[in-house]
Amino acid sequence: MPKSSTPSRERIVAGAADMISRRGLSATSIREMAKHAEAPLGSTYHYFPEGKQQLATEAVRYTGEWVARSLRKELEAGPAEGLRAFLALWRKIVVESDFHAGCPVLAVAIEEPPADEIPPALAAAAEVFGEWESLLAASLRAHGAETEEATQLATLIVAAVEGTVAMCRAKRSMQPLDHTAEQLQALITAAIKN
Repeated sequence: MPKSSTPSRERIVAGAADMISRRGLSATSIREMAKHAEAPLGSTYHYFPEGKQQLATEAVRYTGEWVARSLRKELEAGPAEGLRAFLALWRKIVVESDFHAGCPVLAVAIEEPPADEIPPALAAAAEVFGEWESLLAASLRAHGAETEEATQLATLIVAAVEGTVAMCRAKRSMQPLDHTAEQLQALITAAIKN
């Protein structure tokens, strides 16, 4: 995710997203996120007075919107093109980080929340996944897929890609992403031909 040259709020959020994508939320302190973003700790607390959860929530939303912008643009050409862009985005992150970074939204989503509490970052992750699914489902419907099939396939795409990114990191190979891409493309082709 791109960083600017000034220690702005957005730069801190982008740095936090990158750090969470590499280490997860529990293993990352707000001090480390500020350092990673090359921002003073005081500025970080100025922008995020509620601390780590607030910053993590913003990092999840930032990532969500960053991915959604790419999806919206590519989905204009159809769901197959949207899928290719979604896969290419995660491929680039995984490869350029030498298999150290994945998706900060997934990283937050798999953290165990405190008992009887849904942290704001986890709620934001659910919203982000929902938005990605909605964008994909709308494109599938617009290109001929039945409503229920489009909804289910969109969920499958997001779940498969997110899981595959984790597999790529674990295996230090892009082969899982290549296999997933081929199968998801076939499912999209079948869904929009019906």
